[in-house]
Amino acid sequence: MSHPAGRVLALLELLQTRHRSTAPELAGQLGVDERTVRRYVATLVELGLPVTADRGRHGGYRLHAGYKLPPLMLTDDEAVAVLLGLVVAERVGLATEQPATATALAKIRRVLPVALADRLAAVQEHLGFTLRRAEPERGPASATLLALASATRHRQRVALDYRSWRGEQSRRELDPYGLVFHSGRWYVTGHDHRRGEVRTFRLDRIGTVTPGVATFTVPAGFDAVAWVTRSLAGVPYRHEVEVVLETDLVAAQRRIPPSVAELTATTDGVVLRARAESLPGLAALLAGLGCPFTVRYPDALRVAVAEHARRLAEWAARPAGGQPPSPRRPLD
Repeated sequence: MSHPAGRVLALLELLQTRHRSTAPELAGQLGVDERTVRRYVATLVELGLPVTADRGRHGGYRLHAGYKLPPLMLTDDEAVAVLLGLVVAERVGLATEQPATATALAKIRRVLPVALADRLAAVQEHLGFTLRRAEPERGPASATLLALASATRHRQRVALDYRSWRGEQSRRELDPYGLVFHSGRWYVTGHDHRRGEVRTFRLDRIGTVTPGVATFTVPAGFDAVAWVTRSLAGVPYRHEVEVVLETDLVAAQRRIPPSVAELTATTDGVVLRARAESLPGLAALLAGLGCPFTVRYPDALRVAVAEHARRLAEWAARPAGGQPPSPRRPLD
């Protein structure tokens, strides 16, 4: 963006995205000196834009509150970035209410030049994904996400209506510590005053969210992502499992996500603790790790591992019929 007119427009975009910006901040963003920033501001004022310069320690430049800018204008690169972001958000379940993604895409296409809109439509129609498609469930309401995000930022206690997986309704008072998107779902975690402990809630099961007047302090070092993944791994299941893996912690963590099991380094190796509904599935996971392991409990897991090994041996012993397949052409 070497042309001065382009930098003036870039300055306008910076001013509309921030409440107030200092001359040094704007100069750094635009790659010019502070004197040039002042000249660009003067150009905007001459064009009739209400840019105000506030003096003092906390001074800076800002657009007058309530000023409405012209319709959104996007470069080709920006349009592609927005479209891909919306498409991926819909694919993995990151979007909230389903119609919002489709209507946003439609609005963007309507204001783009015809040629660019047509090219972006081609991308959308022929883009393939290796990402798992999110479950076709109703996502959380946008109002729920926005209310909890605001309360999290301002450390503000909220009251919310919650529906458990059993369908039971309850009223909760929550100090929201953080929001997490994990495996196609939104979660909020924080101190639940009804239980007196940190709990995790799915946003799509939350009804009305009402901000309160009480404030709170997040515990030092609290990691919302780590807490949510650990709490999901600890959801009650039919089987309690403990296995010793003969490997190191780093290697184990590369293969086993924290939402599946808790991993602890010991002198014997890595202790895997998990809860499982299906032992055959866990047996297949252990067999695929590629390291020796010892099942401490339950005995039923030893049986499941032995059965998995028996099936693999049976399949491996099957005679091959016909000619061997031609070697595959390597990927370019």
